[in-house]
Amino acid sequence: MKTTMALAAAGLFIALSCCCDKGEKVESKIHHAGEQTLDMASALQRLKDKKIYFGHQSVGYNIVDGIRDVLADNPSIRMNVVESDSPTVFRGGVFAHSRNGKNMDPKSKIDAFVHSMENGIGVKADIAFFKFCYVDVLQHTDANALFDYYTSAMSRLEKKYPHTLFVHVTVPLSVKPSGARGFVKKIIGRDHNIKRNQFNDLLRRKYPAARVYDLAAIESTYPDGRHECAMRGGRCIYALATLYTYDDGHLNETGRKIAAARLLAFLSSAAD
Repeated sequence: MKTTMALAAAGLFIALSCCCDKGEKVESKIHHAGEQTLDMASALQRLKDKKIYFGHQSVGYNIVDGIRDVLADNPSIRMNVVESDSPTVFRGGVFAHSRNGKNMDPKSKIDAFVHSMENGIGVKADIAFFKFCYVDVLQHTDANALFDYYTSAMSRLEKKYPHTLFVHVTVPLSVKPSGARGFVKKIIGRDHNIKRNQFNDLLRRKYPAARVYDLAAIESTYPDGRHECAMRGGRCIYALATLYTYDDGHLNETGRKIAAARLLAFLSSAAD
């Protein structure tokens, strides 16, 4: 039985300071629920009989692969991981997941999640949530309008399905612009993470830490506690740590396992 997982050390503690591209220390606004060290076996034991639904796209598949990695490290505990949005799979303990909405259309993801809840999952799931993709929030996105649309939909769901715990996920990040191309983007302000950080700050202020799975915080934090970020107008804009990605935004084996371990720890605490 593995406890705490060696990789969890890379993500379980989010520091209150960050190292930026100029080597400066800037106070972080990131908060996190359940920052204590958590035994993965205990987390899985708490979750294996829960009915959980997760709507997502490609980064979500990375995280689900990470969950399978965690389960492989804990073979004595069986969790039923199923790709489905059918209410019929919620007969017993299950971690159900499925594609949700269309990439680059964040409102479609909100609408799709609402549809899944109203199609029968809302009355059956113990915990339900979905995540946006980094391509859903770009430079031109009106973060405030999207946030209002999101919170309005979630408020309706919470009232309609009071026995389901709806949790929230910060928008994942991409790597910060670098090199000559990155310099140009910095000059003209084309860093999409700016709007993602804006949306995530709104999410953190709106909901209690115990209900926010801070994926952006996990993605931007190195094993030694430093944050990957770029300075914009004296502010630290968090970005995806290069250690955790094989391209500019998807998670590699290291990143996916850390994100999955944190998700399981978070859901375990939320379930309690």
